[in-house]
Amino acid sequence: MPEQPAPTRTTTAPAEPSSSSSVLPALGCGCAALIGIPLVAVLVLIGTLAWDNRGSTDFPRVAPEDMASRTFQRSQEAYDVLGFKRTVEPGAEDIGVSTVNTLSSRFCWTSGPLGLEDKTVDGAYQMSHDWALDHVPASQAVSGLRRLHEHLKDDGWEVTAYREGGKAKPWDLYVQRNDGDEGMSFTWYPDREYFTGVTAVPCAYDPTWQTGDTGPSGEGQRPPVLGPSQRG
Repeated sequence: MPEQPAPTRTTTAPAEPSSSSSVLPALGCGCAALIGIPLVAVLVLIGTLAWDNRGSTDFPRVAPEDMASRTFQRSQEAYDVLGFKRTVEPGAEDIGVSTVNTLSSRFCWTSGPLGLEDKTVDGAYQMSHDWALDHVPASQAVSGLRRLHEHLKDDGWEVTAYREGGKAKPWDLYVQRNDGDEGMSFTWYPDREYFTGVTAVPCAYDPTWQTGDTGPSGEGQRPPVLGPSQRG
């Protein structure tokens, strides 16, 4: 699936956010949107963060299970701030239409010390978590996104794009931190009352990786149920 660079710095209702250095690009619509919208978001986020790491292989050694937990926790914190009360079981029945709660892992790439190479880094992987809710009305989505926007700014995240799309266009929030190594995106589609979220964490080395292993480490990780936090 295609990977592409991300949108620009914070704006209100930009025409189309785009930049090679930020976390996410504008998400397209059309007939393929019912299948591709959440997948586009997660692939774009992963692609951008992986691209930011292409010149470096100085990744920490962290077990995929630990990175999966960290990734999911970022989504859980955002979910709580958004104020959603529904529970989302792991999996995805009908992407772009139904609820989604999945973890995925992808290769990390390097361009080498001279920027002339283009290859995957042995043993390195990048985890992401993407989720979605159907039947999210404006009364929930609008106040939730505005609240999350302010919360993430206060928490030290850099808002790379923020758009209030009104009644016809998508509402978008894209953030990153740690020099772009970690990012999140959130989009609400008012025409279908569909809300998506994506979290991606930095690349890491799998301590158990061995020469000859195929596929990115961490494939097959299954997230917990996503729902309102039980804290407090």
